[in-house]
Amino acid sequence: MSEKAAERVGVCNLCEAACGLLLTIEDGRVTRARGNPDDPLSRGHICPKGVALGDVHADPDRLRRPVRRIGDGEAARWEEMSWDEALDLVADRLAGVVREHGRDAVAVYLGNPNAHSLGSMTHGTALVKSLRTRNPFSATSVDQLPHQLIGHLLYGHQLLLPVPDIDRTSLFVVIGGNPMASNGSLMTVPDFPRRLRALQERGGRMVVLDPRRTETAQRADEHHFVRPGTDAWVLLAVLRTILDEGLATPPAWLDDVDDVRAAIADFTPDAAERASGVPAATIERLAREIAAADGAAVYGRMGVSTQEFGLVCQWAVQLINLVTGNVDREGGMMLTRPAIDIVGRGLIGRGGHARWRSRVRQAPETGGELPVSVLREEMETPGEGQVRALLTIAGNPVLSTPDGAALDRAMDDLDFMVSIDIYLNETTRHADVILPPTTLLERDHYDLVFHALAVRDTARFTPALLPKGRDQRHDWQIFRDLHARLQQRLPAGGSLRSRLTARARMSMSPTFLVGMLLRTGRSGVTLTDLRRTPQGVDLGPLTPGQLPQRLFTRDKRVRALPGIVGDDLARLRTQQPVDDGRLLLIGRRHQRDCNSWLHNTERLTRGQARHHLLMHPGDLAERGLVDGATVTVTSRVGSVQVEVRASEDVMRGVVSLPHGYGHQRPGANVRLAVAESVVGVSINDLTDPERLDVSGNAALSGVPVTVA
Repeated sequence: MSEKAAERVGVCNLCEAACGLLLTIEDGRVTRARGNPDDPLSRGHICPKGVALGDVHADPDRLRRPVRRIGDGEAARWEEMSWDEALDLVADRLAGVVREHGRDAVAVYLGNPNAHSLGSMTHGTALVKSLRTRNPFSATSVDQLPHQLIGHLLYGHQLLLPVPDIDRTSLFVVIGGNPMASNGSLMTVPDFPRRLRALQERGGRMVVLDPRRTETAQRADEHHFVRPGTDAWVLLAVLRTILDEGLATPPAWLDDVDDVRAAIADFTPDAAERASGVPAATIERLAREIAAADGAAVYGRMGVSTQEFGLVCQWAVQLINLVTGNVDREGGMMLTRPAIDIVGRGLIGRGGHARWRSRVRQAPETGGELPVSVLREEMETPGEGQVRALLTIAGNPVLSTPDGAALDRAMDDLDFMVSIDIYLNETTRHADVILPPTTLLERDHYDLVFHALAVRDTARFTPALLPKGRDQRHDWQIFRDLHARLQQRLPAGGSLRSRLTARARMSMSPTFLVGMLLRTGRSGVTLTDLRRTPQGVDLGPLTPGQLPQRLFTRDKRVRALPGIVGDDLARLRTQQPVDDGRLLLIGRRHQRDCNSWLHNTERLTRGQARHHLLMHPGDLAERGLVDGATVTVTSRVGSVQVEVRASEDVMRGVVSLPHGYGHQRPGANVRLAVAESVVGVSINDLTDPERLDVSGNAALSGVPVTVA
């Protein structure tokens, strides 16, 4: 290490694992990254994305000053502008749209990185609320909306979500999740490989149900293929077996179990086998093992949320854990006690459903936002309330949401668009103005959300490791200054007191707010404590005995059968299998991918290509196709051409494309933030915005396609 080099304690907040790091910084650049063995949660773990964290800061593609688009189409070019000029222009144009067409004419899209930014959590949401539009959208509705709606319906709060107590469980059942690649999702579980190894060494087991033999399935004690979109049948048959065989030990605060038994009486293991391909005997055995285990945790994630019966799936997962007595139990599914309790302190709303509906399709709101699958039609359909302006914050919906190609075209006709983003990408290239914030290493960080979903209670504050440039702004400063300008240009809303409170809050830095929240919390941990222990403070393992006291239901009881779930069971009974020769398309992720970004980072893109369509050899042969050929994949909404790779890791009748690819799009005449070596197509040029779960979540999995 040179004299100028220094090792600093940092954090990788690219994904939910939020691993603690030790970063060597030399001449303002990160020259080495390794896991921090003293971090009480991540325990020295690091994945390839953490190693590449410094590349984001030094990235030549990254924007550092505001830019505006001059001209359209092939003649478009970008020029830098001052912050004051940019913010005034954005505020003028957004306010002009509101004055002429109403507040609902402005739509907002929040991308996944917002949950990983302290400034966005403290100030970005306040900016969005101040717009008072009924057209907010986010990546939530292509991800975990069923999870959040079930949390609201059962426990009274959309983020009161039990997480697996993986460090003490004896049986871990994973359905539609791949924590070996994701490091956990709605389950902050860094160092998953070592935790899994410890589970197996103490005699525990992991069982995986997935239509692909994922990286997690390869490490499982059992893996069973399940036909995409039929997980609900399997889960309901497991639940039925537990109830019918008298294996249930529900908590005293769980009501209406008999109603559940009656509602699912016809979802038998034999019917589940016909629908899913999972043998009835396997379903019955799994049900008995869950009920008999000394602590079992059933965990359903992306694969069971992003399908047409995602809400039923997540309800069944919760009910299996509840009726076997595995909620609020060591080794089962437990609640966290974070130093800043975003749920208990009311920092995030309880959620809701169908308080308003979209203008065109009448799709219901869930958790304060509309399904992003309806965004395009709200832009294209004339009439009162038509979306005419769009604000995107750290998001790329052209690659991340259904029928991205159509959304790409629709953005061309907006009256105005502004993006708060560090990159020129497939979405932000449509913006009139791009406002780039600082990046991960230049701003203070505290995980407000993911401490609340972690498998162990810890607290960690990480100050900025690198200085921001003199003419750069943090995201919270952009939100603050844009909020102030909009308040000057638009009619006042709410009471004078609420407006003054909002203005005062927006003037406080995120770090000041964190310190205040810690001081008024119950953990006893202060910001000073966390500054003295940058590796984090260990608050201990998850603790039982929190329910029913922490429920947000009026009577501190859980109603086991919400009406919307009972209604959707009737729809599930009419589900028809795809038996016309089409295949079912599913997504996949890789540990080196970070959704639709970081594909311009050489250390994450080099090596073996990951963009191929995976297809079972039997399905290839049946269609006269060969491994390595370029094939055309066609769905109801579009077609893509991509190389196919034979793989027995996908079940017969299933094909798989990765999420987040497809950067080189027709008409993208500007240089996008992507390496030339990255090829592939966007799976979301095939996914169908008409396929929705009742929660509003996009059904990205199990899309019928042909391959030729």
